[in-house]
Amino acid sequence: MSVGAINVNNLLNHAKFSRFHFGVVFWCTLINICDGYDLVIYGVVLPRLMEQWSLSSVQAGMLASTAMCGMLCGALLCGILADKFGRKKLLLLSVFFLSTFTFLGGFASTPTEFAILRFLAGLGIGGAMPNVVALTSEYAPKKMRVTMVSIMSCGYAVGAIISALVGSVLVEKFGWQIMFMIAGIPLLFIPVMWKYLPESLVFSVKQKQTNQAHALIAKVSPETKISQGVTLTLNESIEKSYGSVRVLFQEGRAAGTFKFWVAFFMCLLIVYALSSWLPKLMYNAGYPLGKSILFLLAMNVGGIIGGTTSGMLADKFHIKPVVISLFCIAALSLIALGFNSSAVILYTLVAIAGASIQGASILLYSYVAQFYPLVANSTGIGWASAIGRTGAIAGPILAGMLLLLNLPHLLNFVIISVPAIIAAIAIILLKSNKNIAS
Repeated sequence: MSVGAINVNNLLNHAKFSRFHFGVVFWCTLINICDGYDLVIYGVVLPRLMEQWSLSSVQAGMLASTAMCGMLCGALLCGILADKFGRKKLLLLSVFFLSTFTFLGGFASTPTEFAILRFLAGLGIGGAMPNVVALTSEYAPKKMRVTMVSIMSCGYAVGAIISALVGSVLVEKFGWQIMFMIAGIPLLFIPVMWKYLPESLVFSVKQKQTNQAHALIAKVSPETKISQGVTLTLNESIEKSYGSVRVLFQEGRAAGTFKFWVAFFMCLLIVYALSSWLPKLMYNAGYPLGKSILFLLAMNVGGIIGGTTSGMLADKFHIKPVVISLFCIAALSLIALGFNSSAVILYTLVAIAGASIQGASILLYSYVAQFYPLVANSTGIGWASAIGRTGAIAGPILAGMLLLLNLPHLLNFVIISVPAIIAAIAIILLKSNKNIAS
């Protein structure tokens, strides 16, 4: 049936899931796998770096935070730039940065060289996440949106698992540098991603790229026949603020924006404190390096389980109560890690902590993607992610300081659980808007 006008928002919301949607999830998941591998790599090699360069725990924590600083800048810049210049270009640029500079990190001979390269890699890591979430959220049919974003976001945990497994097998035999060499492999796939990764339909409409928009509509909704001269419309009321930070505070969003920022800060503080220091903590407790790295594996296996199941639960019971529940479970499981237990129980608790905190982290991205209008998705997600990265910067440093204080084992984990409790309170206080069923 030919139509004279097409509302792009409605078309995206009600499109039937197809091979095109699968392709979007596939490529965004692949990018997220690269993201997860490159980020967790530091936790895998940390014990070796501390020995080679005689680093204290605080120095090692600050070195870990250089990548987080890059991620903060990448999230801020790439979110805004993607809303102005296109998500596809920024995504592929992010992959280039994270893979190239992580690869070069294997050749660093001093902590300063390593820190500079980790900062540059962090620009790519920080730029990738907001845009894969925004692109997947845009193309996902409304009834499947949280599930699709959650499945895609699990790519981070898959990459982290690959990093942990490869590290447990290869680091002791070939040295820490091998982990960084492997990180260069995604560079080979950039030409393929350029061909098959779609541009944002909303961006194409906003930029009046008519031919590209028509081609994308034909893939998203093949049953929609486009007549010559058809008008493509968006039901956004703030088009003049497109790509602007102002949109985050307009139409009653200011309080919600700040509460999301608090939740992101606290959530990523825990994620990166554990990602950077969990193997070292277990190594200090007497576990061999290979087995210590496997705690990262347990955490990220839990992350995959939590990510996939939490998305399904959020689509069924609404996203807000699921996020709150996950933060509460995370706090309880972290406190439980402070008690002396058998290895099986410790691995189980680490997996539960990973499932809950990673699940909450993944759902937060989906939650904030629904909170803002489509034309400002990347900006909203990018700024929330950037604020979260300040927590990611603080996490490894604060965890390093905790080790220096020589506090009781239980008290360490009680302190680490506090951010999860604060994040839960922030989401409890968050009021819903018309975009979100909470």
